[in-house]
Amino acid sequence: MAALTGPAPYIYVGTRLRVRKTKLIPREEYLRMLNMSLPEITRLIQETEYKREIDELATSFGGINLIEVALSWNLAKTYQNVLAILPAGLKEMTESYLRRWDIQNVLTILRGKAQGLAPGRIKEVLIPAGELDRVTLDRLLAVPSPEKIVEALKGWRLYPVLLREYKRSVETDSFAHLENELYKQLYAEIIADTQAGVRGGREFLGYVKLEIDIRNLQNLFRLREQRERGDITGFMIPGGSFTIEELQQLAAIETLQEFLDILRRHVRNKPLLAVIEDAIARGLFQQHNLHEVEIALTRVQLRQMEFMAKLHPFTIWPILDFLELKKYEIFNLRAITRGKESNLPTERIKNYLVM
Repeated sequence: MAALTGPAPYIYVGTRLRVRKTKLIPREEYLRMLNMSLPEITRLIQETEYKREIDELATSFGGINLIEVALSWNLAKTYQNVLAILPAGLKEMTESYLRRWDIQNVLTILRGKAQGLAPGRIKEVLIPAGELDRVTLDRLLAVPSPEKIVEALKGWRLYPVLLREYKRSVETDSFAHLENELYKQLYAEIIADTQAGVRGGREFLGYVKLEIDIRNLQNLFRLREQRERGDITGFMIPGGSFTIEELQQLAAIETLQEFLDILRRHVRNKPLLAVIEDAIARGLFQQHNLHEVEIALTRVQLRQMEFMAKLHPFTIWPILDFLELKKYEIFNLRAITRGKESNLPTERIKNYLVM
């Protein structure tokens, strides 16, 4: 790959990922799983590309925990395999995208340690897909306290934010503010990377803005649901198509109808607007059904990526499209297996799926 120049590496990557995309689990298979028992679903997963990880982990884990860890390991390996075939520029941008897993893993470990969970329980839900690899995460799991974990992360690029905000997390007994500050810094760095003149940067910036908009809208809806009408700027991430001031003005609106009317006028992305219009028409806001609204926002994000991947086949878009679809394949399989284990109704499990 290193010897290839011009458009050849982009064509190679686009072709490889289109092939990999055809191997992802289709919607019809998820619907079939919903009508199967948990042992049947487990056997089905063992017959897929997850077999290698299941066999490798079978001596350390059992039952549904084995499936969960195998799914996580497979996702991390898939991401690393994709990185291995990317040319310079695309690789750096993709690595920026994958650093969000570091935030998720660090916060999962901190929360787990604060709650006194055993390292093995925490490890089951970690996904070593970012810069902090499996060896590093195992080392953090062996650290006895959250405070020592913070110290052990001195070399992490987001350590300054972690150090600055951790004390507040302890004082408030909540990692929510820390999480938001870490994502703010992550997105600021990603935006800076997209503007460094690398091929595909402009397209990547368009995706990042959409993702920031969706994250901000989800936070805004949750804050309204909690009747939070004060200063919400600390919960919002700069860089999207909404200004922080616009989001604050929306948060201050008292009545739901006025909020929805003004929100419509502020949404600039047509597919995003269509989702909000549909949610309003179905009464999801009035019913306080935020989960279904959030799933709908995620689906529009995936549809937008798929459209852009077809429109720009030799850019960052096919990479993002595949990585996100793979992530939600893991998400869906976890939702189905955990839902079946908890004896949830089929329709309820289905509502959690992104497909």
